[in-house]
Amino acid sequence: MTKWIEKIESAQTPSQIEEIRIAIFGKKGELTAAFAQMKDAPNEDKPRIAKELNDHKARLNALLNEKKVSLETEALKEAMKAEGIDASLYSPRSQRGATHPVMDTMDRVIEYFTNLNFSVETGPMVEDDFHNFEALNLPKYHPARDMQDTFYFKDEKLLRTHTSPVQIRTMMKTKPPIRMIAPGSVFRRDYDITHTPMFHQVEGLLVDEKGKVSFANLKFILEGFLHHMFGDVEVRFRPSFFPFTEPSAEVDISCIFCAGEGCRVCSKTGWLEVLGCGIVDPNVFDAVGYKDVSGYAFGLGIERFAMLIHQIPDLRSLFEGDIRLLEQFR
Repeated sequence: MTKWIEKIESAQTPSQIEEIRIAIFGKKGELTAAFAQMKDAPNEDKPRIAKELNDHKARLNALLNEKKVSLETEALKEAMKAEGIDASLYSPRSQRGATHPVMDTMDRVIEYFTNLNFSVETGPMVEDDFHNFEALNLPKYHPARDMQDTFYFKDEKLLRTHTSPVQIRTMMKTKPPIRMIAPGSVFRRDYDITHTPMFHQVEGLLVDEKGKVSFANLKFILEGFLHHMFGDVEVRFRPSFFPFTEPSAEVDISCIFCAGEGCRVCSKTGWLEVLGCGIVDPNVFDAVGYKDVSGYAFGLGIERFAMLIHQIPDLRSLFEGDIRLLEQFR
């Protein structure tokens, strides 16, 4: 008994404790053998021998368990000490997080227009046909609907194809004057190096009494905005068509890669298309019940701006979560 107590007390590791336990209680263990030999003892001595053996068994078990817990606790402390991190230590290699380039671009756009007193409005991503198409002068079977490959649900709902429905909802609940932008996610069935099924837009709307809004106002606002985003670039407006504005224009900037000289990115034209705009069509105001007002609207794709600002060749890489790309924006 004494020798086993000494061995238990001198054990240094949990594995040594296990070896001692087997030597005492295993199939060939010393105490196991003592219990087996008890059958040969005189009957009158068996109760005394059994009591002594059970007392030894209980005491040795308790010592083994206590020592094992003590050694395992000490081993855990040592492991934690070895793996511990001093959060106060400075490491020049520590990595910092960064705003995603799409969200960073979105923030810059919002910052510009909120500084001009435009409010930021939001709306549902699951829309109905009226708000997404009809109120925007896109009645059923209008050929311009083919320009927007739409995700439809069985209950005639759809995923919004632009953030223009937010403009409709805002006009239906607010009286002029209105000065707003609508940033958010939009969805179209398209996927290639310049298109993804989900992307982000910011659309703007300004409405006031008739005669207080002109294309010259719109041109001034957008030129300032594009200089804010791209620096010293030339800006031009080209006549175009959008069902919800008339007259309509597409806005180009001089190519930021070749400074207007002509390169592969701008298809040798020296210009890059960046957004669309126009004077709001009267049919849109009729749909929301507005009378004797005028306004302008514009819209842009955030991913398009992010690709140009950061010179990213493939739009899809912005959504792949590749840390090798994202860590470059720290």
